[in-house]
Amino acid sequence: MQKLILLPFSILLLSLSSCGEKKADNSWLTADNVRIACDETLQPILEEQFLQFGKSHIEAEMQPLYCSENSALRLLLADTLRSIVITRPLTKQEQERVKSHHLGTSQTMIASDAFALIVSKNNPDTAITLNEVRDIVNGKITRWEQIKGAKKTGDLKLVFDHSGSSTVRYMRDSLCAGRELQGNIYAQGSNLAVIEAVKANPSAIGVVGTDWLRGKDQNALSSFASLDVSVMLVQKDAQHVHCRPYQYYIGTGDYPLVRSVYAITTDPRTRSQEKYLFFWLKGQKGQTIFCNNSQLLPAMSVQVKNVTITN
Repeated sequence: MQKLILLPFSILLLSLSSCGEKKADNSWLTADNVRIACDETLQPILEEQFLQFGKSHIEAEMQPLYCSENSALRLLLADTLRSIVITRPLTKQEQERVKSHHLGTSQTMIASDAFALIVSKNNPDTAITLNEVRDIVNGKITRWEQIKGAKKTGDLKLVFDHSGSSTVRYMRDSLCAGRELQGNIYAQGSNLAVIEAVKANPSAIGVVGTDWLRGKDQNALSSFASLDVSVMLVQKDAQHVHCRPYQYYIGTGDYPLVRSVYAITTDPRTRSQEKYLFFWLKGQKGQTIFCNNSQLLPAMSVQVKNVTITN
């Protein structure tokens, strides 16, 4: 009888002992994978950045996720992942949320990006002012004849990627004083879908991240003339010229539809592939890639030189 009683009791003790010895999974401390969520409007140049970083850090397993800015922020604040690239820094409230996970925040501006306004090649109107853009997203301008000097008539439609994107946040915060967009505004789902919608609809103005206009080109475009859409000239105010979103006009401040790009990490490790990527993007190698391979203006200082070409 004693054996029959003690045997299950011993098994119970062994089971309890095993439960007490269960340890937390700390494999992430030595992991070389780079899990990073990125604003999808920046995807073309970030793909190049990650490709080159991976070639220089062959032990790094790159795992980028391209999503809306809202989604990237949610993943970081929930501590689902610890690195993101978006178009604004974290707010004080968001940094406090990170602290609740017993983590710190490193964030730095890595580039300036611009929105391009695009229209169909069949649309004769390619110039607009910032105030007119503001009136479009506030619902005050809904027809082409309301644009000064426009030759086209009829309904004017503005198309963008989707409601959770940094594109919409920028227009809401910078052009609508925090109010929701109004008027003939239509979501298309992605930057590529915006480009296709504009090609098919001469009445539409599309809003896209300028870098999406490069297509498969691996270098910064020196001209938009060869594209199958027209890039509009935008005037900031009467003291500035109408211009397109080239790096030069981003740098001079003449082109108005510009936002900053930030790399943010909450990774507590001092030596990890995620931290190395953070310093790569703000360092000389990453900054050179931004300068030479994209329409974005790097955060580092750049020189402007006059060049004369002779035959």
